[in-house]
Amino acid sequence: MSELRKTISTPALIAIGAAGVIGSSWLYLGSAFFADFGAGGTILGFVIATALAAFVALAYSALANRLPRAGGEVVYAVVAGNSFLGFIVGWLLIGAYASMVAFYVTATGRLLSAVWPELNSVPLYAVGGETIYLPIIAIGFALTLVVLAMNWYGAEFSSRAQLALFTIMVVFGVAVAAAGFVRGSFDNFWPMFDSGSGTSPVVSTLSFVLPAFSFLTGFGVVAILAEEARASAKRIGQIVVLSVVLAGAFYTIVLLATAWVLPWEQVAGMTNGTIEAFEVAGMPLLSTGAFVIGALGIITTFIAVFSASSRLMFALARIELLPPVLHRLDARTGTPRNALLFTTAIGLVLGLLGPGALVWFLNTIGVFIAVVWAVTVWVYYRLRSQGGLGPEPSRSWTVLLPAVGGLASVVMVFAALIPTSPLALRWPFEYLIFIGWIALGIGLYYLSPRRMPRTEVLRSLLGDYYDRQFGSAEGAEAEAEDHTVR
Repeated sequence: MSELRKTISTPALIAIGAAGVIGSSWLYLGSAFFADFGAGGTILGFVIATALAAFVALAYSALANRLPRAGGEVVYAVVAGNSFLGFIVGWLLIGAYASMVAFYVTATGRLLSAVWPELNSVPLYAVGGETIYLPIIAIGFALTLVVLAMNWYGAEFSSRAQLALFTIMVVFGVAVAAAGFVRGSFDNFWPMFDSGSGTSPVVSTLSFVLPAFSFLTGFGVVAILAEEARASAKRIGQIVVLSVVLAGAFYTIVLLATAWVLPWEQVAGMTNGTIEAFEVAGMPLLSTGAFVIGALGIITTFIAVFSASSRLMFALARIELLPPVLHRLDARTGTPRNALLFTTAIGLVLGLLGPGALVWFLNTIGVFIAVVWAVTVWVYYRLRSQGGLGPEPSRSWTVLLPAVGGLASVVMVFAALIPTSPLALRWPFEYLIFIGWIALGIGLYYLSPRRMPRTEVLRSLLGDYYDRQFGSAEGAEAEAEDHTVR
């Protein structure tokens, strides 16, 4: 059985989790957020989404503590359910992470064009009313190949790079936020909703929660990479929760500083959010600092989603739910290079859809992640009821919090898929992305070998943790059980 090497340090794992969540587009999309949801809807929406994500992360924490194996949510779903449920979870996550790769293929050039508008030249074609320019796509492709190279030589190299980049991001983030609050005014932020918009503050806030979920995607990467971490299982579980809290706080504080430094209605009329706001406020160095945060956020998210997507493919191939070629590890580096190449191919192909697809990806990613979160919360309670998570304080109030996050995830899924809902996906492209990815996954599942018995599936996924989870008696029972759906 192929085993991944433990090469990721504890500080690097924290950086992978937090910096893997913090991207770049929020810095320039802040203008659009303020225009659509108001400063209040944006800030409060992020706070609510962060709280709900942290509640879900508590379930991840307990599961990662017990089952620190490659694949994270895939492992949990197979253990509590069956291989089919594990495939659904894995495929949706691969779709989310591959879409994030595609998102940054176009977002990279989009961010750079804010500084060098001449990049918007040599038009190629248009998608969704947005023109795709050759320099923008070329930059995105080039960065994708650079990040592929960083992951090519193993998790140790890429995780060290992630830690260094995250440290720089925090320094610039603190500088931008401090300047915004010191030089700005509360009067610029208040009132935080546009009374003439015709939309209530509650609707504006809740409408932003779904896209905010997509910006908080990534803390599960910690669980997915757990097998490669040089940290105790308990520490890995703690890092899962810490990652989402750090990322949510980073988003909220910087965007609040943006609404503080200038009247937020003025920022709403701009094109490049935080980057432009600090320039107009007479702080060009801080504007550059915000730009640097965005540039580094692209790279850190790229590194994280590349690693996560490839490990998910590795975990599914481990139990014959994807082609065996994706389960092969490079003999020298211990890296699933074929899975990395497949991630690259998906991201580049989807990336050709261009900037017109940025919002499509955000919203469909939000739905994918909400489904996975809901399933993972269910897994948490199922395994807990079976004693599979070890001793826990039965009356601890924290036991109820994952249910809140899981219920919110279910509500968000239904709200996104019901066409008459104010939070519904946009027709036709977002529905087509969602339906197309599901259909492709079902086809791949039924084309996969699926020959491994239940016990062998569990042994392959869990390795040494198989006996800890099941013990000899349960293992024998699992071996005798005939699962009609694997």
